Amino acid sequence: MINKVTLVGHLGGDPEIRTLENGTPVGRFSVATNENYKDKEGNWQSQTEWHNVVVWRDLAERAKNLKKGSTVYVEGKISYRKYTDKDGVEKSLTDIVANTFRMLDKREGGSNGFDSRFPSTEPAVMPSNRAASTDGVAAVPADAPPATEGDDLPF
Repeated sequence: MINKVTLVGHLGGDPEIRTLENGTPVGRFSVATNENYKDKEGNWQSQTEWHNVVVWRDLAERAKNLKKGSTVYVEGKISYRKYTDKDGVEKSLTDIVANTFRMLDKREGGSNGFDSRFPSTEPAVMPSNRAASTDGVAAVPADAPPATEGDDLPF
């Protein structure tokens, strides 16, 4: 059986890092993912989903480098838990417990934020209907519809 989640999205805020009583660091941050699609009338719609991500130990220490708005790749497992709040009301939470993440934004000085355990790669190739910009990153024309997930995937 498999419990695996892969997200690519933007951080909703700076990570909150704390240390438990036993000295174990733990971090939390939210990631927003977007899905673009055409509705029945042919109009482009965008739906944003928010995901709570939890990182432990070394990953929590690395998460200190993440900043609100950064693009991040997160891989982990989905976790459901229940708790009772201070008013005695039972609440449910869904978390993504990350086992790895990569910062996808380029850093100043030309270095990218990829995890050092993975080889650095060139920026993804944009679909051919997108215009190229002068800095080597594909630019999207202002009047172009939003890209849909799954474009130009090799599988």
